[in-house]
Amino acid sequence: MKASVIVFPGSNRDGDVSLALAQAGADVSSLWYTEPELPRGTDLVVLPGGFSYGDYLRCGAIAARAPVMDAVRRHAANGGLVLGICNGFQILCESGLLPGVLMRNKKLKFVCKRQHLKVERADTVFTRRYEKGAVIDVCVAHAEGNYAVADDELQRLEGDGRVAFRYCDAAGNVTEDANFNGSLNAIAGIYSERFNVLGMMPHPENLIDPLTGGTDGRNLFLSLVDGARKAA
Repeated sequence: MKASVIVFPGSNRDGDVSLALAQAGADVSSLWYTEPELPRGTDLVVLPGGFSYGDYLRCGAIAARAPVMDAVRRHAANGGLVLGICNGFQILCESGLLPGVLMRNKKLKFVCKRQHLKVERADTVFTRRYEKGAVIDVCVAHAEGNYAVADDELQRLEGDGRVAFRYCDAAGNVTEDANFNGSLNAIAGIYSERFNVLGMMPHPENLIDPLTGGTDGRNLFLSLVDGARKAA
């Protein structure tokens, strides 16, 4: 798999996600946001976490209009894979690749902590190494992770099975306390209509090695690399 990690002014998790992809066996390169085209043969584009453009205006709103995003939209339209994590999820929503918007956390505070997620389905290229309903331990670090979307679009997301992950407790219960940022239906990540674009607020790249406290995030990256190998 050839993965391109887009770097915007203010990105700070590009190194972490590049390491996670390389550990899983991907061929990883970094791409500056001013580039008009993706490297030839790119299978996966990753929009990493951080604070693109200092989070001025709405988070991700300026980055969504960067030159490289036209290439990302073409890549997705052609069936290419796109992963947006945290600020990357915000950029995907602002660029029109995913529906909805990420608003301020319900307590209006930045939250950085370990967090459990429930895997809603295990039959996508992003999750095939997990089991449906599995509870995984990842990290969150955001102030604007409160996912909101219009009622009709929310019904489509739920009806089409496009919710990827939900915030839950250690037993897998989706509770108000577990949904710490107030997201609708405790949504932590969603897919595009063709399931080739995934946006998620938590950071799976934080937990890929026992030295960092766990490995539950590793299977997302292994799933992607496995999928590329089977498609080859």
